[in-house]
Amino acid sequence: MNRKKIAVLFGGCSSEHEVSRVSAYSVISNLSKEKYEIYRIGITKDGRWYLYEGPLDSIPDGKWEQSEQKRPAYLTPDRGAAGFAVCGPDRTEILKVDCVFPVLHGRNGEDGTVQGLLQLSGLPFVGCGTLSSAVCMDKAVTHTLLAGVGIKQAQYLWFYYSRYLKNPDKVRIKIGARLGYPVFVKPAGSGSSVGVSRVNSEEELDAAVRLAATEGEKILVEEAVSGQEVECAVLGNEEPEAAALIGEIAASAAFYDYDDKYKSGKSRLYIPARLSDEVTQELRAIAVRAYRTLGCRGFARVDFFVRGKTEILLNELNTIPGFTPISMYPKLWEASGLSYGGLLDRLIELALEKA
Repeated sequence: MNRKKIAVLFGGCSSEHEVSRVSAYSVISNLSKEKYEIYRIGITKDGRWYLYEGPLDSIPDGKWEQSEQKRPAYLTPDRGAAGFAVCGPDRTEILKVDCVFPVLHGRNGEDGTVQGLLQLSGLPFVGCGTLSSAVCMDKAVTHTLLAGVGIKQAQYLWFYYSRYLKNPDKVRIKIGARLGYPVFVKPAGSGSSVGVSRVNSEEELDAAVRLAATEGEKILVEEAVSGQEVECAVLGNEEPEAAALIGEIAASAAFYDYDDKYKSGKSRLYIPARLSDEVTQELRAIAVRAYRTLGCRGFARVDFFVRGKTEILLNELNTIPGFTPISMYPKLWEASGLSYGGLLDRLIELALEKA
């Protein structure tokens, strides 16, 4: 059997660089070596690309960057190349691949930038395309488009940091009038709860806005919803399906923050979520509807709040959800009967099918 050549991208210029390494380690470990010839393309935090051929266990902690078993590798937009230009001491060779699996979280990886480069190169790749990746990454745009088709969400407003600096009182008045306190202040274009703050009063607003602005110019403010945090895994291209089971998160902190998601592991996960069958089915249907509305393909994790056990509020879509050992997306499919390895096979099939 001819093995498919799969390039796994990891790292990246993002505040979620470290999470990407852990996710990639898990993905590479679970890809079938009988079905695939796997190439590991690491991107440093300052944006250098390498073909890494050293020990796999040097990826999660970042030690791979100090390895001598790496060579500069560049994704070429030349469709005749269909792969990566890999630089050696004497010559540059073209590494041809059948499919690229981006395991990149956050900016410069999940926001349409890498997807645009891959589309330009003509290479099949796992996950959403350029537009849907960009739309889902910008939560203000996501909210606007989903509100237009009647999908209920938390109350929100957004603004540019530069506007806030010029006239903070105007923004404060709007927040107080439209949302009240507490609220969540977050960067509109970041993930993994990086730069997110719970703000209980107007006095805490300045610091929260400054923190969010470290991740981007556009700031989103949402009402603090008191309810269950639940997640739905969606898979597919033209005919997407939601996993049979919904997951619920009982955060160990004031909210489900970065440490809770990727470091401490103290939050409790409930699979299935503690919801009625009727609400579960409605969540699954809304998740698929949102996925289609925003043009997603391949896969996405759709996050919700459920207030009072019945009121469903969509929170956000993640187009490259975490694949760490404690990540909800693969856990939901495993609980629904699709193994981790089987899920990876399906994602690659969907990428090739779309191409």
